[in-house]
Amino acid sequence: MKIGLFGGTFNPIHFGHLRAALEVQEGFGLAKVFLIPAAVPPHKAQAGVAAATDRLRMIELAVETESALAASDVESRREGPSYTIDTVRYFQAEQPAGTEIFLLMGWDAFLEIDTWKSFRTLLGLVPVIVITRPDAAAPCGEPDGQALRDFIRSRVSPECSLSRSPDSVSAPGIQGVTLFPVTALDVSSHRIRDLVKSRRSVRFLVPESVRQYIKTKGLYS
Repeated sequence: MKIGLFGGTFNPIHFGHLRAALEVQEGFGLAKVFLIPAAVPPHKAQAGVAAATDRLRMIELAVETESALAASDVESRREGPSYTIDTVRYFQAEQPAGTEIFLLMGWDAFLEIDTWKSFRTLLGLVPVIVITRPDAAAPCGEPDGQALRDFIRSRVSPECSLSRSPDSVSAPGIQGVTLFPVTALDVSSHRIRDLVKSRRSVRFLVPESVRQYIKTKGLYS
């Protein structure tokens, strides 16, 4: 069995997150992708971040009719900063023997991987799927195999190699990093929060159940 772990702030979750998770699940033949809201994001300021319980509940509402996606409260239950390596180790201990675990993240997040806790150990524990949006603007640089290899060579290991179709980089001591393009949807959590704050509709940017939850709880207003 193969599963994916997709962590993030999800403040709030939107159709871009959901579409990316589903396309990775189908593309890699994963039994399930777990969406995991960070209780205390180590790399983001807490101002404007909804409570972890609210962000978790919005994910639960968003995926309740999609069997291939699931919400996980593992980081919401853990005290202190939400470090990805702790989450990976939790799933490795809890899943049946032989389960293959993949870590999902966006290109912008991957470009900060060398600032993460025990990042070299993390890359040695699980393969990483880096989600890219080829039709969207790329403020952090064009996400292609060459850029991926250059980054890993400079930040992780000088002894790395690139293979194509899909673009994937391997190096001693890491499980491998693969670029995976997904449908580019022009939606972001920041934009949704701004719309809510200005009392404009977020319909069709988030699942209707999430929109109603935001409205009922008065989030982001």
